[in-house]
Amino acid sequence: MTVRTPLTRRRFWTTRRRDQLTGYVFITPALLGSLAFVFLPLALVVWYSLHEWNVLADTFNFVGADNYRKLADDPNVPAVLRATAFFSIGLVVFNLALALLLAVLLNQKLRGTTFFRVLFFSPVVVSLLAWTIVWGFLLQDNGGLNGILNAIGIDGPNWLRSGGTAMISVVIVQVFKNVGLNMVLFLAALQGVPVSLQEAARVDGASPWRVFRSITLPMISPTILLTSIITVVGSLQVFAQISVLTQGGPGTSTTVLVYYLYQQAFQFHAFGYGSTLSILLFLIVLALTVLQWQMRKRWVFHEN
Repeated sequence: MTVRTPLTRRRFWTTRRRDQLTGYVFITPALLGSLAFVFLPLALVVWYSLHEWNVLADTFNFVGADNYRKLADDPNVPAVLRATAFFSIGLVVFNLALALLLAVLLNQKLRGTTFFRVLFFSPVVVSLLAWTIVWGFLLQDNGGLNGILNAIGIDGPNWLRSGGTAMISVVIVQVFKNVGLNMVLFLAALQGVPVSLQEAARVDGASPWRVFRSITLPMISPTILLTSIITVVGSLQVFAQISVLTQGGPGTSTTVLVYYLYQQAFQFHAFGYGSTLSILLFLIVLALTVLQWQMRKRWVFHEN
């Protein structure tokens, strides 16, 4: 039988264990926050999706997989998913392309670049609701944009009430709102590209486009991955712009998945079905994020 001496007991409290405990103490608030605001709500959403919950009628009945069968048979879901895909693709393509273009232009050592950096970034810090309301007035049938077009003899459309222009208008409003954030990220990445590599390529006779394609783009590819993930996830969570500008119309042409979820849960009080739609949204975001992360080894330069 081993006798535990005071020296043996003191050895349990080693420096390594003290450091481990300190680390756990520091990450405990983040773990509790994730548990309270991520994992617990996600579990509750799954639970609610198995019930039919009507707050007005004060009913909460277990229906099993009925909400999932309703989702599969819902005739509006294909149109909603098409609108969501159109908005996401349009936002990601135009946002990243414009942000990269602005970053390249503002990375030049020219006078006035600081002013334009502030100008293009300023919409990011403007209230989303205020920004959307102002653009709503500008895009009305008799709004400021059509007033400018009428002054030069062009009869502008009703931008937010026409099926052909409503979604494009919402995409453009969102691009102008957030392009400054990606621009700053790209600008920081461009300033980290070694100038010596670019100069060596020019000495070897590479054109500016070849330098940009073969040196600059690979070097900033980690930032491109980051901005693409952020922009894709953000595009799938758009709500305020749709609610203020078009309310999902005309028809369902701008009814994206988040807005359709809001309609079902908070307008029609079908919280069970709304929870089912939120699970669909979660799975789409998760799948796209995992896909982008797995593809990083093919188009991110620093990945093996």
